[in-house]
Amino acid sequence: MIRRALTAGAAVFAGLTMTGCDGMVPVAPGASEDAPVFPAPDREVAKVVSNQFSNEDARDERNEAQVVMDLADIRAEMTVADIGAGEGYYTVRLAERVGKDGRVLAQDISREALKRLGQRVEKERLENISIKEGKADDPQLPDDSFDRIFMVHMYHEVTAPYAFLWNMWPALAAGGQIIVVESESRVGSHGLPHTLLFCEFEAVGYVLVEYIERPDIKGYFARFQRGPKRTEPDAIKVCEAA
Repeated sequence: MIRRALTAGAAVFAGLTMTGCDGMVPVAPGASEDAPVFPAPDREVAKVVSNQFSNEDARDERNEAQVVMDLADIRAEMTVADIGAGEGYYTVRLAERVGKDGRVLAQDISREALKRLGQRVEKERLENISIKEGKADDPQLPDDSFDRIFMVHMYHEVTAPYAFLWNMWPALAAGGQIIVVESESRVGSHGLPHTLLFCEFEAVGYVLVEYIERPDIKGYFARFQRGPKRTEPDAIKVCEAA
């Protein structure tokens, strides 16, 4: 397993200080003038209303995490990123599944959520978890590092999906996969039609490996891997929401 940028031992709060429409996505402040410019999605993006899809007891009653981890083939010693980790429902369960020789990197754009997750990690003494703050258009993940990247009930809230997926590409290790769980809901609500999800991933160069409808996880399960080539930003074709 490749863990080049994930530190072993105690939880590492990487990149986080624990104190507290023209149709294009603008270049982030401080970025170089030659930084790639990505198209904006042709759909409404759902607003973030909570860092938790539902309470943990309700999710455990339907065995959600175990079902998703089984479908994703999560095993001991794997390295996994939990994107949009919130307060850590999947993070702590992934940490248990991959074991002491595996690693989990929890990422979110909410510092408040990450602070609470950091407190939970310290309280439960989960030494195989690291925490990192991400950006709306870039998950800020280390290259060549992850066997699986989890995006559970959160992709519909990503405001710059093409930039986000493009920047995520290098983080996958050889044979690595992205795991997506979403609800089959209308555009702009808390979910995303699976056909639109497939289109946006494929526009960047990913290949769909598996798709399963799973009412027990309140939606569908999809997994993707990198295709032969990542699409250049100016060649990305925007998917029509209609």
